[in-house]
Formats: sequence, C-alpha cells, structure tokens
Amino acid sequence: MAQIYLVRHGQASFGSQNYDQLSDLGQQQAQHLGRWWAQRELNIGRVVTGDMHRHQQTALACMATLQSQEASQTDTSAWHTDADFNEYNHHEVLARHVPEFDDPAAVKHFLMHTPNGKQAFQDIFSQAVARWVSGQHDADYSETWRAFQTRCVAALQRQLALDDGAKNIAIFTSGGTISAICQHVLGFPDPRFAELNWSLVNSAVTRLHVQTATPERPVRLALAYLNNFSHLEVLNNPKSITYV
Repeated sequence: MAQIYLVRHGQASFGSQNYDQLSDLGQQQAQHLGRWWAQRELNIGRVVTGDMHRHQQTALACMATLQSQEASQTDTSAWHTDADFNEYNHHEVLARHVPEFDDPAAVKHFLMHTPNGKQAFQDIFSQAVARWVSGQHDADYSETWRAFQTRCVAALQRQLALDDGAKNIAIFTSGGTISAICQHVLGFPDPRFAELNWSLVNSAVTRLHVQTATPERPVRLALAYLNNFSHLEVLNNPKSITYV
C-alpha cells in the first residue's frame, strides 16, 4: 500500500510584494519536517512539487535535511514538477471581493491598524473565498473554483497512475490544493473548503493511503491523518506554528 504525503509549504512572505518566497521561518519549518522524517527513517521514493517557488524551496529544505546534505547538493533531477498542484490565485480572489486589497501594501496597512487585524482579515478572506466558491461570479475570475478543484484532482490522479514502485510519495504544494484534494477524498460540501484551507499549518502534512486497484475496483484513497504538524509542536514554541 503506497502512502501520499501532501505537504503544505513553509511560511511564505505574506504582505510583501512577492508572497511566493519562503521566509526564514518557512525554511526552518521545512527543515524541521525533514529532521522529523529522518528520525522516523522515512524513505521518500518520489518527490513532487508544484512549480511555485515556495513549493520547491520547501521541498529542497526538507529533503536536504532528510538526506543529511546541503540543499545546494541535493539531486533534484528525478523530482516531478506539475503546475496543476499550484495554489489558486488568492490575490485575485481577495481583490475581487475587496478591490483596494489588490495592493499588498493595503493589506499590510489593514493588518497593522485594524483592531484584531488578523481575525478581521480572516473573516474578509473567508467571505472572498465563499464568493469565489459560490459559482455566482465565475466571470470575475481567471480560474473558477470548479476549474481549480478539477485540476488539483487531475494532478493527483496523474501521480496515482505512475508505476515506479514508490511506496512513499511526497507532494509539496499549497493549502488550497490540499483542501481541494481532501474534499475530493472525503466528499464534504463546497462551503467547508474555506474552513479547512484556513486551518492548515505551514509545513503540515496530510497523509493518504493508496489502496491498489484490482480488476473489481479502481484505486481507492483513504485519509490517514490531516494537518499533522507534530514536527513543530515538539519545539514547544508557539511562534513556530503559522498559517500563511
């Protein structure tokens, strides 16, 4: 039975002009995951990433630590890159709901000058995602919710179709992608997508069991665990646990 480990990227550069870049803490979170896996002697047989920088940086930091070598020396030639594991355009989704948030500086100003800014922003972002997911404003978006959901599941199916003998497959991706895949596996309704998406911790792992296909039935997926960040909890440092 194969295992798929869906890894959310480490903390990115929220509020900056380039979100798609790990922060120093994000690098450390990925290294902690690699160290955690090494202590458990986990052998990753296939590495897959989206083509976003934060996905690839997380994979590099994690796998270099797992393999006890410098990131610059890690052989990535056999890794798989699939842009369909990329995140939805959260900037667009937010800006279609609150046009002034098209400027990252406006978001940063809101967070710094609004009472309970993080909670207030979370509420606004949840409303923005709900607007997108509703399907009532599809013409406003370059990618609809349904199109995003479909491509995430298709990317997963392509990995399931590969026959390279890998028993442990690590896919470094984003929270929205993981949430869409979990919805596919668990069958929960569309509105719950935003709740799950917001709860996923940076560098947290969601594990899927892959039950091999037989002539009588297709490949089956079962959720083993969701949003596991034990590698951060053992640090006993709340600041190491982030969500952006």
